[in-house]
This record gives sequence, structure tokens and C-alpha cells, in this order.
Amino acid sequence: MFQILKAKQAIDFMRWSKFAFVLSLMMIAGSIFTLSTQWLNWGLDFTGGTLIEVGFEQPANLEAVRTSLEGKGFSDATVQNFGSAREVMVRLRPREGVKGETLGNQIINAIKEGTGENVEMRRIEFVGPNVGDELTEAGGLAILVSLICILLYVSMRFEWRLAAGAVLALAHDIIITLGVFSLLQIEVDLTIVAALLTVVGYSLNDTIVVFDRIRENFRKMRKGEPPEVMNNSITQTLSRTLITSATTLFVVIALFLKGGAMIHGFALALLLGITVGTYSSIYVASALALKLGITREHLMPPQVEKEGAEFEEYP
Repeated sequence: MFQILKAKQAIDFMRWSKFAFVLSLMMIAGSIFTLSTQWLNWGLDFTGGTLIEVGFEQPANLEAVRTSLEGKGFSDATVQNFGSAREVMVRLRPREGVKGETLGNQIINAIKEGTGENVEMRRIEFVGPNVGDELTEAGGLAILVSLICILLYVSMRFEWRLAAGAVLALAHDIIITLGVFSLLQIEVDLTIVAALLTVVGYSLNDTIVVFDRIRENFRKMRKGEPPEVMNNSITQTLSRTLITSATTLFVVIALFLKGGAMIHGFALALLLGITVGTYSSIYVASALALKLGITREHLMPPQVEKEGAEFEEYP
């Protein structure tokens, strides 16, 4: 009776699974189209470039420095504090036909004219494109290896249909997040790679909580159909999923709004990833497992026959 009452109160998530599939396919197709036409806006960590360290006599006004450089044609410059408030690091994309020393003098003069402060160049370095290529390969490999390891782990912990649903949902989250970055042409650096790996772990944690409840309910609700079990399981874990996502998003939104330009991309990647990951944990992962034909028999522990059970005992 309790199980029947519970089933009546459950939200019918699987009713909207077809709509969710269409929405997800549209977002993935749009992301792949955007990535294939304009790819990603790689940052200096991947493309290489020039790094210039500048010293100020007073704490530097970073916004004034950025405005000064933009006025002199260095709109691609990345400006951030380095070590202390008086030390500023400026990173620029490679410029053909311009020597590093000449570029450094141009940056120093632009900052002096724009801010009216006396500054000096402390250090200038050039990062070659070969290093950027290695970082690009290492970053992509890190994401790929993490997905493979997750597939192996979830396959050992759950039935393969649930494992496939979990990994496909993770790929769904990564592709859509990268598609938004490609569409908006937001600069991608190593912090974005770190954010994507964080999103993978966060989304997987949500999915595993739901899958644990699905496996438990398949064994308890012996007369329940798979869609009914899925709906009950997602409903029972919904409050936990929403509370966790909401509290995490509060922090990420604060970072996005008040964290400054340097972590803007990192916060945006987390914001997109957590939002899409929460949606995929509720709809995509479980619905994919259902489409693959998950049933109660697939999640029941194997029965071990006792030795001699086939012989009948006589008094």
C-alpha cells in the first residue's frame, strides 16, 4: 500500500523523456555545428605568445591598464596581478614580425601614457606554439581518460545499461558546454579545462545518487514497471539534487559576478556545466538506460545455489 501511494505521488519524469531527447539532440547538434565552423577561441596557454611582467610604484589599477592597452591596439591582452598588487602580468598573442623587446617597450609606453604612472618592465618571456600544442593535447587527453575511467568504474558498480547512460550524459554535458564557449567565442585556457573536469565529477556524483536509488527500488518494487521505478527514484532524490545544485550555483554565480575577469570563464564553465548536468542527471542518464532496455532482472544479484540443494532429504 505504501509503495502504491508512493508511486501515485511520484512525478512522471519519463513522460517528458521524448521531449528531453529532442531538446538534447538539438543542443548537441547546434554545439557540434558551432564547433565545426568556428571551433574554440584558444587562450595563450594553448596558442603561445608573449608574457610581460610590469612593476608599479603603487597598487595597480587593472581596469585602467586594460583600457590603456586597448587604446593602443592591444585588445587581446590578458592583464592580471602577479604576486602582489604592484606586480602586473600582461599576456599577448603571437605577433608576426615584432621582436619581443620591441613589443615589451610598446606595452610599457602604452601603460605609462594611459595610467600616468611610472612603471618598469621586470621580465619578458616568449611561449612558443609547441608548448601550446602539448597543452591542447594533454587537456583533451585528460578529459577523454577521465570519461573512460568513469565508464569502467560505473560498469563495475552498476549494470552496463546504467553505465552507458551515465557516460553518454557526461559527454552530453561537455559537448553542450564547449558549444556555448564556441558560440560566444570565450577564451579557453587551462582554468576552463579544470572547470570541465570539475563538471564531469559533479554531474557523475548526481547521476550515481539517482542510480543507487534506481537499483534499490528495482529490488523493492517487484511489481513496478521500469518507467514507474525510474519516476519514483528520481522523485525521491529530487530534493537532494536541487538543494545541492542550488547551493553550488549560489557560489558559482557570486564568482561569475564578482570574481573578476580572470576567473570569468572558469565560473561560466561551472555555471553552464552544473545547470546542464542537473538536467541530464534527471532526464538524460535515466531515460537512456530505460531506452536501452533496463529491467529488474538486470539489477538483481545472482543467485548462488547451495551445494546439495538438488537432493531431497528424507526423515
